Amino acid sequence: MIPRLGVNIDHVATIRNARGSQYPDPVHAAKLAVSAGADGITAHLREDRRHISDADIESLLKSLTVPLNLEIAATDEMLQIALKARPHAACIVPEKREERTTEGGLDAAGLYDDLAPFIRKLRDNGSRVSLFIEADYKQIDAALTLGAPVVELHTGAYADAFYAGEFAKSEALLEQLNKAASYGAERGLEIHAGHGLTFETVTPVAAIEQVSELNIGHFLISDAIFSGLHGSVSRMKELIALARADGAE
Repeated sequence: MIPRLGVNIDHVATIRNARGSQYPDPVHAAKLAVSAGADGITAHLREDRRHISDADIESLLKSLTVPLNLEIAATDEMLQIALKARPHAACIVPEKREERTTEGGLDAAGLYDDLAPFIRKLRDNGSRVSLFIEADYKQIDAALTLGAPVVELHTGAYADAFYAGEFAKSEALLEQLNKAASYGAERGLEIHAGHGLTFETVTPVAAIEQVSELNIGHFLISDAIFSGLHGSVSRMKELIALARADGAE
């Protein structure tokens, strides 16, 4: 099975908010991504609203013909928003105001008592719950115990090591992702992956047999400056399909 591609449109909103204008419109970007083959749209509603806004989420839910994956922190405010919005998927991520972007995976094991009721309420409300975690057996076990049916493995460290020229480290981190994906899938979890992936780094991750979905955003929006969003998404879809085809040979 070829992994699904979820396109994160957060940074279209980042550009809009830099000038406080009404453009570019993240919803328009989402529709372009879908027309290019995106299987879903991801948007992170942050506590500080630095990019995606509440109004964006409302508009996406009204306009999309594909599932919306709403990324949120495990706070009371975000729980109420997600319960009202009822997105197809809710991915719980760690969040700090001072970070530029998500810096690592959620400590599902350490936050068990806080996450358990949060996850239960989202699941009872009809959203597929995902936990954004490191490729770590302890975190996978915690996700299982918490009743989250999906984990998204953080690929940022692997991608950063690749671009730093630390290829032995990137290979070791890729092997860690492979092992974690296999470990989680064997125990019944649906395995997703994402963060920091580009045309150069996506192929080995897409080739992991157990990965059923990739969520990619910043790179696609960046590449779209030169290639247009339709071209960037189409190219990423091609690379994902080729990775899985090569793995099947």
